[in-house]
Amino acid sequence: MNNINAKSYQATPARQVAFLGLGVMGYPMAGHLARAGHSVTVYNRSAAKASAWCAEFADASQPTQAHRSAPMPRLAVQQADIVFCCVGNDDDLRSVTLGADGAFAGMKPGAVFVDHTTASASVARELYGAAAKLGLAFIDAPVSGGQAGAQNGLLTVMCGGDAPAFELAQPVAMAFSKAVTLLGHSGAGQLAKMVNQICIAGLVQGLSEAIAFGQLAGLDMPQVLDVIGKGAAQSWQLDNRGKTMVADKFDFGFAVDWMRKDLGLVLDEAKRNGARLPVTALVDQFYADVQHMGGQRWDTSSLIKRLR
Repeated sequence: MNNINAKSYQATPARQVAFLGLGVMGYPMAGHLARAGHSVTVYNRSAAKASAWCAEFADASQPTQAHRSAPMPRLAVQQADIVFCCVGNDDDLRSVTLGADGAFAGMKPGAVFVDHTTASASVARELYGAAAKLGLAFIDAPVSGGQAGAQNGLLTVMCGGDAPAFELAQPVAMAFSKAVTLLGHSGAGQLAKMVNQICIAGLVQGLSEAIAFGQLAGLDMPQVLDVIGKGAAQSWQLDNRGKTMVADKFDFGFAVDWMRKDLGLVLDEAKRNGARLPVTALVDQFYADVQHMGGQRWDTSSLIKRLR
């Protein structure tokens, strides 16, 4: 089970919602929707996970808002005003949206599909178009904040799509977020997430090199990190991963396999738009080295392992 830390929920009218995909992110995100008073129907490829979610969040139900699971996306979404989704990649996303058993086949006219998968901008635009033909709305809405952000309800959500659909979904999505922002037309959310991952890749490599250098120089690195964290070198990565990197601990949040998937999306998009990303391409290969070391499920801060 995924324990969800306490969060103060703003008053938002209760909605009928669905959540597709109960992985390390989706499970607690759906839980926050339940805690906020929304009636939630869940779908997961593993039905046992969906049943466990319903059992865990039964106490979050109001008498007229019992939560339930459904055996396929089409059945999960039939009563939903808003459908949230968080799956693995482009193909997973197509599998839960398209086809006779997909969500689009069951959604009522005017309903909004909000996709939190980190996927390509091209699949976001593809599904936006497919939804529009059916009288549905599609918002690409990848998130930043990792597993801890999902559990604490403090994710940052980057959205692309139409303003009316965003305005319907945004207050509901605040149940698991600290910020939900519309950044442009369809695909803009996914492109913004790529910007986010480019930043993280460079930051983590720089932090890795700095810590490895400091340790070889004989410095007390926890103390050094405390000092430089009060100056221009401060970052989320330094604050939250610096000392765990010193301690050789890498069992947190976002896995190397997932980062490589995301950087693959970034580099594919760069080929299309002509962006030059020499550092990002290099760090992607460094993460490949970590995978070859057996670190597929290590946290992304494990880049430092290459330097030891």
